[in-house]
Amino acid sequence: MNSWIEKQRSLIDFTLASLARRKTRNLGLLTVYAALVFVLASVMLFTHALRQEAAAVLAGAPEVILQRMVAGRHDLIPPDYLDSIGRIRGVQQKQGRLWGYYYDPVIKANYTFMVPGYTVSDGALVIGPALARARELTAGSAVSFRSYSGQLFTFKIAAVLPQRSELASADLVLLSEHDFRAFFAYPAGHYTDIALSVANPNEARTVAAKLASALSDSRPILREEILRSYASLFDWREGIVLTVLSGTLFAFAILAWDKAAGLSAEEKREIGILKAIGWETGDVIKMKFWEGAMISLAAFLIGYIAAYLHVFRFDAGLFEPVLKGWAVLYPRFSLTPVIDGVSVLTLFFFTVIPYTAAVLVPIWRAATTDPDAVMRA
Repeated sequence: MNSWIEKQRSLIDFTLASLARRKTRNLGLLTVYAALVFVLASVMLFTHALRQEAAAVLAGAPEVILQRMVAGRHDLIPPDYLDSIGRIRGVQQKQGRLWGYYYDPVIKANYTFMVPGYTVSDGALVIGPALARARELTAGSAVSFRSYSGQLFTFKIAAVLPQRSELASADLVLLSEHDFRAFFAYPAGHYTDIALSVANPNEARTVAAKLASALSDSRPILREEILRSYASLFDWREGIVLTVLSGTLFAFAILAWDKAAGLSAEEKREIGILKAIGWETGDVIKMKFWEGAMISLAAFLIGYIAAYLHVFRFDAGLFEPVLKGWAVLYPRFSLTPVIDGVSVLTLFFFTVIPYTAAVLVPIWRAATTDPDAVMRA
């Protein structure tokens, strides 16, 4: 065992010296190789972190949201809906929700007006941090909005929501039920939708089927369906970026294959000399295997570490506009560092293994040829 380790150590030392003799060529290949890993790893890390953030935000969402549909459009929930849902087995808690959108022509952005689960005084607002920045509002400031009926409402800012909640509250405006109904002219007893808590989350789909059967004009929306929608959106954006970069990836594949599959005259002469002084074919192949493995592993590590820093330390400035989307009131938030083992293994398999394997084919051909013929080639 010790002799095998000593032999491999000697092969690695010789390989490092061989790489140093062709450092310009190998550094160029290493740079391009690491850049490829950097691009792929950045996209994978960023989209995976976004999926995790979406899952964390929706973790506290109700298992089922019930909407009423009229002519294929979302309509208000009438008062008797709540009584009907109360008789469906499995529903633990139900709550009518009041929320709506308001377009502010001042900054040309949409706000989400909502009545929270806690008390907000009449005439007061609790606003999201992005909205506060855009309108330069602080606690104690006054702000006016003109309702869709043309009436002007003036509110006092009671508080600005904390920065850490910005991902979910960037454009949020919380107000009392009385102010909400007056501002949007909502009829008494009607709600925007109904949030349902299910005793056993595994039965959420069964409860949704019962709701759809009992209330034929309703549309139940499961929390897991919202999560799948976000995942599909991020997958789609990830695919767009990779499609745009596919030309670069293809060019690298050709470069890597050419570098790996073709031996230079210097390399052929080196192999011939090694064979002439007594190296066995297996040793030559092992030495070249270590050479390919060192380059590909170094490129993978450099590219992946650079991608990690790019995404989690510098907020993925190169891909953020494409992968995050765009909005006037866009939340400022930092992604929580998270690494998906499956993604790492997939990236490793498709970037390190092909190059390392491609190196062996021309080396095997040269190593099995007569040393004199190799040196004369």
